[in-house]
Amino acid sequence: MESTTGTLIGAIGMGLLALSWLARNRPTLRVAQIGWVCVGLYFFNQSWVYLGHDDIILTVMCALTLPLSVAMAWWEDKATERQKSAILWARGTVAFAGGPYLLIAYVPYLSVVAIWFVATQSAWFLGFSTGQEIEVGTTWVNANSGRVSWENWDGNRWFSTDFTGEYAFQSELMLADGTMIGINFVLACTALQSMVLFIGAISVLDLPWKKRLRALLLVLPLIHALNVFRNAGLIWMHMTYTQWDLWGLSVFEFGHTYIARFVSLFAMFLIALIMFEILPSMHRNIMSLSEPVFGKKQRT
Repeated sequence: MESTTGTLIGAIGMGLLALSWLARNRPTLRVAQIGWVCVGLYFFNQSWVYLGHDDIILTVMCALTLPLSVAMAWWEDKATERQKSAILWARGTVAFAGGPYLLIAYVPYLSVVAIWFVATQSAWFLGFSTGQEIEVGTTWVNANSGRVSWENWDGNRWFSTDFTGEYAFQSELMLADGTMIGINFVLACTALQSMVLFIGAISVLDLPWKKRLRALLLVLPLIHALNVFRNAGLIWMHMTYTQWDLWGLSVFEFGHTYIARFVSLFAMFLIALIMFEILPSMHRNIMSLSEPVFGKKQRT
């Protein structure tokens, strides 16, 4: 499936899920079911992108979204009344997490600003920690016609579906003397995926807006700070252990693809536990959604 077609299907799917959540007091079952399948197709199509970049973990995760989305579409019609409340929350979570992500990913200006923002802070933190002066260099555009600098790129900077995504734009890091470090920042380095997931999950909870806002003001800066620390650590290892090799992987490749990924997932798990304490309704929704797999927990 072409990237443009896949993106259009994904946008339609998230739009249908958003519509079914907004019109939750009306019969929107079929709308939601079509939305789930479309979203699954979009993420399944993205698995080929990650496979091309040798990101096995995200390849598997994206490939699994299609059967999971089909299962959600089927479950929409079979769920109990109590489970339907959790499914409704899931509709809103996917719609209002995926919507902002697609907006940033397919508006080049927003993509570049997000990358530059995180790259600048990661460079500053690494420089502060090591005493070296590190700068953000040129931002490159990996256009279909070839690699060109952001300043010289003549493409549409407000909307594009031809080549956008997590690897379309790259900001390079260099030392103050102009020496290239060999690390480029892309959209995947911004922790955008983690942030929008919590934005979607928290914003659609049936709670007072002040409580939801407080939760977001806690979790989003925390994710950003942990991500800056992660980025700086990976760059430091790349600059320090230049001869390190394991199964043909450099220390950066191994750390970025495996170690940092698992640490990030564990950090997300811990943040979710904190949110469960602050927002018990989120925990109840998660438990209800897990019942088809793990069964209903019996109370004593």
